[in-house]
Amino acid sequence: MTKSPYYAPTGGLPPQTQLLTDRAMFTDAYAVIPKGTMTDIVTSNLPFWDKTRAWVLARPLSGFAETFSQYIMDVAPGGGSTRPETDPNAQGVLFVVDGEVTLRIGETPHALTPGGYAYLPPGCDWSLANGSDASARFHWVRKAYQAVDGIDIPDAFVTDEGAATTVAMPETDGQWATTRFVDPADMRHDMHVNIVTFQPGAVIPFAETHVMEHGLYVLQGKAVYRLNQDWVEVEAGDFMWLRAFCPQACYAGGPGPFRYLLYKDVNRHMTLR
Repeated sequence: MTKSPYYAPTGGLPPQTQLLTDRAMFTDAYAVIPKGTMTDIVTSNLPFWDKTRAWVLARPLSGFAETFSQYIMDVAPGGGSTRPETDPNAQGVLFVVDGEVTLRIGETPHALTPGGYAYLPPGCDWSLANGSDASARFHWVRKAYQAVDGIDIPDAFVTDEGAATTVAMPETDGQWATTRFVDPADMRHDMHVNIVTFQPGAVIPFAETHVMEHGLYVLQGKAVYRLNQDWVEVEAGDFMWLRAFCPQACYAGGPGPFRYLLYKDVNRHMTLR
């Protein structure tokens, strides 16, 4: 099997001789969950999933980020689910970072390998199985769909990072680019899960401050990331969780590209009650 370019946790437990000092932090504006915290003892089990465990990176929290949850699913050989989603209003995005799974939407099977991406609308009939001889790992981002009268629910689709459109940010000469799996003008979608890429030395040159909540999982590379008032070092395997309006910026550290999987809520009025 081809080695994945993306970081994926494998669990385990640090030895008793390891120092306690780490980069994990939770503030009133952001959280950083470093890859070293994703051990065997912090996994969760989910209903109707066999031979599967999950690292829960984000969940709705009152007064913090409230729109989404994000898991890293670790499916052993022979594992999976024929009833994966128990919330009929939940939509989901799957992004494979290691191994291979078969995603079935209705009666149609899709083989997903690293870089494979699927959007699953609310009420979608889907199942997933790992028929290989190695564990598979994928991100599962879930959000309650905000229906709007006169706008259709999106269709399910399956694609791959290599087939998606990558757009350079204005006036960056391609040093800062976003790989988009959904057209930003498509009002059916109320969340985007994209991949952002910075070439070595590239920056977000201002403190972005906006209404969207964010989940950022570092797929590759390292950077110094500005979160609210702090500069934090992050690397492949780390997760950052930002509430709305938390200022953010970054310097990509090299020697290779700095890339992360990015969630944000979009295209809807602000909930007033």
